[in-house]
Amino acid sequence: MTSQAFLLLALTLVVAAGDWLAVATGRRAGEYLCKPLTMVLLIAAALRLDVSSNAVLVAFVAALVFSLIGDVFLMLPNERWFVFGLGAFLVGHLAYVVGLWCQGVSVEAFVIGLIVVGVAVVVLGRRILRAVADSDEAELIVPVGVYIGVISLMVASAIGTRNPFAIVGASLFYCSDALIAWNKFVKTYPWGRIAVIVTYHLGQIGLVLSMV
Repeated sequence: MTSQAFLLLALTLVVAAGDWLAVATGRRAGEYLCKPLTMVLLIAAALRLDVSSNAVLVAFVAALVFSLIGDVFLMLPNERWFVFGLGAFLVGHLAYVVGLWCQGVSVEAFVIGLIVVGVAVVVLGRRILRAVADSDEAELIVPVGVYIGVISLMVASAIGTRNPFAIVGASLFYCSDALIAWNKFVKTYPWGRIAVIVTYHLGQIGLVLSMV
């Protein structure tokens, strides 16, 4: 890892911690600043890494850019932007899938990953989809269902790489998105937003470090 990449990753963590504090204390102005800035710094860090495969780098940077776009949409107060954020993150996950397969995926490990996420979908996904169907936003059931499928594929692909950073990062990302859906459609918890943002940032950092 280059010294520039290390410095940018350190700055990413500092700004991310500022975002966590802003979320925990309800300071929206701080969140509007720190949340997108965290991803900008992480993109810069990714571009400074010594990566052996340009295809992996391009795919991962594309995933980070679409994640940044999704962050902006999800920060907006009007709920109508939620589906746009969902769409941006869906494209981001597809880009991660491409990058993870370019890293190299073991078929046996990928199958194990499919089993793991299959259990998660049965346990959590079905409950979330039922809650969406029973909510005032029932029209979101198809987009949410597709999103669950795509992020599950991303996690299974990460498990398939057998890369610890990719596995932990993708799993944390999965937890973050599951918490978003659970808090939005099933039950809201007071600690939900801070748990979502911490797992999200750590998950993204883990995925970036899997390129090293």
